[in-house]
Amino acid sequence: MPCCPRAVCVNLSISALQCGLHCKNQLCPPLPVGAAGSLAAFFQPETPCGLGMEITAQPTISALNGSSVRLSCTFNSCYKVENKQFSLNWTYQECENCSEELFLQFRMKIVHWRLDRFGNRVEFTGNPSKNDVSFTLHQVQLEDEGTYNCYVMNPPDRHRGHARIFLKVVTEVPPERDSTVAVIVGASVGGFLAVVILVLVIVKCVRRKKQQKLNTDDQKTEEEGKTDGEGNPEEGTK
Repeated sequence: MPCCPRAVCVNLSISALQCGLHCKNQLCPPLPVGAAGSLAAFFQPETPCGLGMEITAQPTISALNGSSVRLSCTFNSCYKVENKQFSLNWTYQECENCSEELFLQFRMKIVHWRLDRFGNRVEFTGNPSKNDVSFTLHQVQLEDEGTYNCYVMNPPDRHRGHARIFLKVVTEVPPERDSTVAVIVGASVGGFLAVVILVLVIVKCVRRKKQQKLNTDDQKTEEEGKTDGEGNPEEGTK
């Protein structure tokens, strides 16, 4: 059974020390008589806490040289953020095998580590109480390209959340895809199909009229033949 949240221990009148010892072993402490039902009801709708957190960040972000870019990092935790326990580290890594450089930290409050690389261009634009630990990098330079690591710890969650963001710095905005050619081609194809359909309809109409005319002529010929056949006997009798 997953570790019992502290609230359960309190509700079951279990000491905090006993709860901590059992939670360390990821086992719930022995339940008082009649408490099993309340514990089952507590766990049924909830996700087990104390087993870590979810942290979300976009893997790759592109920024124009000289602009400002926000590197977004958010997290989900089973526990409310307490400034006394919450911690945050942002580090920069120039290459995959390079060492990480700490430049932003939260320990009771935001602490900026003034790296020569960034100077005062780093601005914390998140809000830990709203599960947002993002920051904005101003006046992006080509040398800022690299991996940015976001580390979040929110006790009693026991595992630290970690996300990586690769910042790619470009010197010009990629041109938008021109759809004019596609529109022209589409219009041409559509017009051609319309003309073909119109021609087919006209041909069909002409053929139908010819067929109707032929049928009419054949009918007239038959009627004339019948009339001639009926008139010859009368003439012979006279």
